[in-house]
Amino acid sequence: MKKIFSLSVLLCLLVGCSKLTVDNSVGVKDLDRSRYLGDWYEIARYDHRFERGMDRTKAHYELRDDGNVTVLNTGMKNGKPTEAKGVAKFTDTPGLLRVSFWGPFYSDYRVMLLDDDYQYALIGSGSDDYLWILSRTPQISPEIKEKILTEAQRRGYDTTKLLWPTH
Repeated sequence: MKKIFSLSVLLCLLVGCSKLTVDNSVGVKDLDRSRYLGDWYEIARYDHRFERGMDRTKAHYELRDDGNVTVLNTGMKNGKPTEAKGVAKFTDTPGLLRVSFWGPFYSDYRVMLLDDDYQYALIGSGSDDYLWILSRTPQISPEIKEKILTEAQRRGYDTTKLLWPTH
């Protein structure tokens, strides 16, 4: 019994014991990979350490020969350019990708809302700690912003925590 308890505690420490407080389910029935590729500007995000203090943030997705996607995130931090390169793998669930910037460690990338014309998206993760609003352009209209924020709020996300980087 002691071993089972110890294993449970260790597992909680490794993967987290927090209860999910949002609906982070994938919101697309189909994801056209070729249409999703290219540049996406980060319009808003929850604060997290690997993007803290960054502006002019953008992601570029490019199909690789092995069917996976190269992810190149760029931005400016303290007036200096910064970039992070990773890989995204498609899963059997449309709109659910697994993304890694650190070797064998992958995280969920969940497309929760996607415009029919692939012009804007609401992205979540496997936890309620991450949220992104992406667009093909550096700015979005007030109507689109309201539509995305309404969807995020409907799913239980606290949109007052969003940061709005400059472009």
